[in-house]
Amino acid sequence: MDRISPGLAQAVLVSEDASFYSHGAFDFTEIRAAAKESLLAGRGLRGASTLTQQLAKNLWLGTERSPWRKLKEAVLAVKLERTLSKRRILALYLNVAEWGEGVFGAQAAAQARFGVEASDLTTAQAALLAAMLPAPRRADLAHPSRWLARRARRVLDRLYASGHIDAPEHAHASADLERLLEGASGDEEVPEDDDPSALPVSPPPSAR
Repeated sequence: MDRISPGLAQAVLVSEDASFYSHGAFDFTEIRAAAKESLLAGRGLRGASTLTQQLAKNLWLGTERSPWRKLKEAVLAVKLERTLSKRRILALYLNVAEWGEGVFGAQAAAQARFGVEASDLTTAQAALLAAMLPAPRRADLAHPSRWLARRARRVLDRLYASGHIDAPEHAHASADLERLLEGASGDEEVPEDDDPSALPVSPPPSAR
């Protein structure tokens, strides 16, 4: 974790699992919200997996989709939470997450996407990487989609609303992000799959 930008860890948390530090293997509040939303919308259940569940899947289970796989994921997630600290789970997640075809982990992502070390990522770069996570192989930073641009802006807004960055940093990062998104073409739309009302988030790790 000491060699990964704190901004990336914070961006991933507010994007993927805002309550990571306050729940166990599962976020039952998010599961209930997802079920209610899906029922009202008349469509399939949107993603409500915690980072721990995602880590279990990434480490051991691959991309198979079946009730049996979800059961194995649940069992492994519980074991991870019982065995490891939250900081260790987050570190493992950041080091195995996929950020593109053959690009795994924060260091590889920072180098492949921006030509920098993971420790040197800017707030805007971190927000963009976090925004890619639901569909990393579809994210073309040379021609960013409207979906990716919208999601990255939302990550910055969440970082500000949760107190991870202040107003001047939000403004600076927003301008930096717009420069990174200059090639946005509107192509490659990906269905929205996250909850824009996911705030408030839990306190930053430094507060615990």
